[in-house]
Amino acid sequence: MKINWRMEVPQWLMVAAMFVAAIVVWPTVSSRIPVHWNSAGKVDGYGGKAEGLLLLPVIALGIYLLLLFIPRIDPGRANYAQFSGPYLIVRYAVLVMMAAIYGISLMAIKGVGFDMTRVILGIIGLLFIVLGNVMGKVRPNWFVGVRTPWTLSSKRSWVRTHRLAGWLFTLAGLIFLALVPVNVSKALPVIIFCVVGVVAVVPIVYSYIEWRNDPEKSPPSGTLPG
Repeated sequence: MKINWRMEVPQWLMVAAMFVAAIVVWPTVSSRIPVHWNSAGKVDGYGGKAEGLLLLPVIALGIYLLLLFIPRIDPGRANYAQFSGPYLIVRYAVLVMMAAIYGISLMAIKGVGFDMTRVILGIIGLLFIVLGNVMGKVRPNWFVGVRTPWTLSSKRSWVRTHRLAGWLFTLAGLIFLALVPVNVSKALPVIIFCVVGVVAVVPIVYSYIEWRNDPEKSPPSGTLPG
């Protein structure tokens, strides 16, 4: 897949802005800053400046580079050109999520009062909705989407599994957004675990069912090395 460098510039700016923000804030914060919040939105973990200010920007940079070069190392890279638009949306969505979380983390570090857990839950909910809306457009490959032995061995399984996964991701995102204004702090970890568990497990099981019911079981094009 050919890289459109003009579409990379906004991502560079987002990552750069995170590092610039860390540099600007660094002299103004104490050596012990909040780095983790519990389900009630209360700080339950502290760390040093390096962890609190640099960890997320470094992770964001690493994820950006990984997603940029994945198509180049995929043994079956042929199909990336067919879903370059959805793939770009995925890359932007992940980076925007990380930048947003970093921004509100800096606000919390500087003493701005709000429920961190609810804000992050809303951001993740929006991410799930975005991913759900592009999931059905992802074409067969070895790194992006629901990659099981069965989706990679059956075109029918790949297509139908990703359609289902798209609906599940969107539904999960809507559930997360609906939970933002609800006071369920004690049950929130259990709810999130159950929702994510369904989103993760159901497509895997469904991919096997569709593969088993596929009379042809022909591998999707573009998944073989070449």
